[in-house]
Amino acid sequence: MGGDEVDAAAVAAAVAAACAAADVHPLLCAVAHRTGDLSLLREEFTPDQAQLLVPGCGLGPGQMSEARALAVATLSDHLVSGRPDHQLTPGERRRIFGFLVGSGAGAAEHWEGFLTEELALQGTDPRRPSWRTADLGREFRCAVIGAGASGLAAAHRLRQAGVAVTVFEKNGDVGGTWLENVYPGCRVDVPNQLYSFSFAQTNDWVSRFSAQPDLLAYLQSTAKDLGLGECIRFRSEVTEARFDETAATWSLTVRAADGAETTEVVDGIVCAVGQLNRPSFPALPGRERFTGPSFHSAAWDDTVELAGRRVAVIGSGASAAQFVPHLAGVVSHLDVYQRTAPWLLPTDNYANPFPPEFHELLRLLPGYGRWDRLWQFWLLHEGLLVAARVDPEWDQHTEAVSAGNDFIRSMLVDVLRAQVDDDALFEKMIPHFPPFAKRALRDDGRWAATLSRPDVDLVTTPIAEITPGGVLTADGEEHPADVLIYGTGFRASEFVAPMKVYGTGAVELSEEWDGDAQAYLGMTVPGFPNLFLLYGPNTNLVINGSILIMVECQVRYTVEAIGRLLRGGHRTMSCRRDVHERYGRDMEEGNARMVWGVADVPTWYRNARGRVTQNWPFDLHTYWDRTREPDLADYELG
Repeated sequence: MGGDEVDAAAVAAAVAAACAAADVHPLLCAVAHRTGDLSLLREEFTPDQAQLLVPGCGLGPGQMSEARALAVATLSDHLVSGRPDHQLTPGERRRIFGFLVGSGAGAAEHWEGFLTEELALQGTDPRRPSWRTADLGREFRCAVIGAGASGLAAAHRLRQAGVAVTVFEKNGDVGGTWLENVYPGCRVDVPNQLYSFSFAQTNDWVSRFSAQPDLLAYLQSTAKDLGLGECIRFRSEVTEARFDETAATWSLTVRAADGAETTEVVDGIVCAVGQLNRPSFPALPGRERFTGPSFHSAAWDDTVELAGRRVAVIGSGASAAQFVPHLAGVVSHLDVYQRTAPWLLPTDNYANPFPPEFHELLRLLPGYGRWDRLWQFWLLHEGLLVAARVDPEWDQHTEAVSAGNDFIRSMLVDVLRAQVDDDALFEKMIPHFPPFAKRALRDDGRWAATLSRPDVDLVTTPIAEITPGGVLTADGEEHPADVLIYGTGFRASEFVAPMKVYGTGAVELSEEWDGDAQAYLGMTVPGFPNLFLLYGPNTNLVINGSILIMVECQVRYTVEAIGRLLRGGHRTMSCRRDVHERYGRDMEEGNARMVWGVADVPTWYRNARGRVTQNWPFDLHTYWDRTREPDLADYELG
């Protein structure tokens, strides 16, 4: 065997080992892209769109092996040949999209624009602003409040448009909620490829669902790579924003870390303070009388010694499900107080790192990362949304809202039953509301394993009060505790608090909302000119994608709206009240058709009035389409 043959064999072996860690469908797309051999995309390998959440998406083991072998052979031949990588034509790109999304009902054509933007092939930036201040001969000063993910995206796009941007951040670094939440086990619950920006894609991920330090490092490196540090003022909290109707400008009161206040004048504001950063404490009598240490999971106190102590955790939601397993076995005893049992979505690889073969695949086939990101989006773009829709014809007397919802419920109950031997504990852990009526939690089995430990008790009796030495439940039993940890979520419905925002007529935004927040497209409110909210009312995604997709849509809308404002020679834009109210009715009607809009279960999706102010009730394409091209006819211009 000659030297060339030995090299070819070694390459083929390396490629085969690396591709063993890849999902077949994005692998075929990535290899077809790099080599230009679209014959890989055979009809028999096409994913079944009705089985996107089933491993293999309709392909049997034999088909997956055949597809993988074909991809390995094609990529190996390309690498050995030394041929240059293929440059996709628009038609070829459309052909690959068609393979992924199916050809029924014009799906590829319908999704092509969105998918092209999300893929953002190397060297392209499809969502780059279409205008620059220099070309318009106009200047615009904009304040971005918050340097979390949303604020960084806004600052980047505004700077691309030539807008003079200042980011005001109350903390000492970027990262927002991923800087503040440092409790043990904190990690994202959507694939981190989706929890990243289309304009800042990377293959440098440790796992499919990144832990907090990895996500924070991504946001910090993105800010550094984009040069955003030069426009961020750290330890600077905006406490008040007031619109000057005569000057058509906003005056911001900014408080520094030493308490000194300054006034900044800008033409517009992008509010990127987020929803999940103001801890919520339960209204329990006696909370202030507890004599031991107590803290909220969002303000984790590492100075409190937990080892060997009795710890009470109040709450069993997303944060608790992540940190409680890390406390069990460290503390002497753990009581977990549960108001409502969560649904658990089985995710075997939730905390697992990628195998070394995966990183080797990314070295041999760097483009796989982009196609894998797009594939993860497609798997979740509709995801379980179908099972969250209410079927008005469903008349079965079950804790479900449709046949699909009932099927999911049965499946999740079966998974839990297999994890829990103790009947009493199993009954405590079964939710008595339809799946997806509140946030479902990703779980790799450790929640049930933790609650099954002899040194852990799941307490479902309601809490009567907090005592100096522990927790008194409604049955009269006092449970001693040395430390209290609150895993009780956030005040998500208070969208701009504690900041005060005064619009025209000196109307304050929180008072205007009166506990019932609403904004057109989640971004603009009548009477508050040139104010744009990111991750605002009704823009939260429940089970069908990443919030960063929504944020990128919102940022593009904001930047393009400012561009149209300036191009038209205007100074201000304020959402028309009739447009705002009509949109509010759309949200009300849409959410009334979703499980979280009809189920009677406590959830942060609803405000104090019982209205769903958090969730977007439609699919992602609908939001993308509605925010793609701002229409100034929706606004009063000044």
